[in-house]
Amino acid sequence: MTGFSATVLTLYPEMFPGPLGAALAGKALEKGIWGLETVQIRDFATDRHRSVDDTPAGGGPGMVLRADVVGRALDSIGSDDRPRLLMSPRGRPLTQGFVRDLAAGPGLVALCGRFEGVDERVIEGRELIEVSVGDYVLSGGEVAAMILLDAVVRLLDGVMGQRESGCEESFETGLLEYPHYTRPQVWEERRIPEVLTSGDHKAIARWRHAKSEAITRDRRPDLWRAWEAAHATGGTRK
Repeated sequence: MTGFSATVLTLYPEMFPGPLGAALAGKALEKGIWGLETVQIRDFATDRHRSVDDTPAGGGPGMVLRADVVGRALDSIGSDDRPRLLMSPRGRPLTQGFVRDLAAGPGLVALCGRFEGVDERVIEGRELIEVSVGDYVLSGGEVAAMILLDAVVRLLDGVMGQRESGCEESFETGLLEYPHYTRPQVWEERRIPEVLTSGDHKAIARWRHAKSEAITRDRRPDLWRAWEAAHATGGTRK
């Protein structure tokens, strides 16, 4: 297996690699920079109907993935140092910092929830780390797992053509990314800002940083407050 190994537990293994088989992630998969395997949770059901879910204890709508079935599926992977993640809307937010930590590790195991969720006992018993890709609800954890893996894989060594490509992106510095322009120089009477064609690299850097600050302050005041706090000494921002 490759250096970075991802295992996805799902009721729909046919969804993978999906988008992960194209573009940067797909090329990296072909080159063996990372590896992907899927585990069909239903294979670990023991009744003749291959049941993986049941009604929630205490009543209520929907169905819940069973702890015994999911536990067997997780145990089939064996023990290694990879974190066990559960894609869940109630989990810790997927941040760029967390993505970097995952990319620096040996890989990950992602359990894709379905229905109303997963029996809490298997979450506790297998020490699953719940991860959310946003404040919204998806039909299942598969798309969320793809988002997570796409974010992680692009940071692996050898995936991006230029290491600098990822250094100034949104969230990498704590600020949102500055605007980008390319040819033609004039489009529908809109010109590329003069500073970007001036050849003055220090002025360009100052312009880009100022734009990043302004965009972050306007669009993500939560990130702006965190950035200000991180760059403040005695109440004065550096």
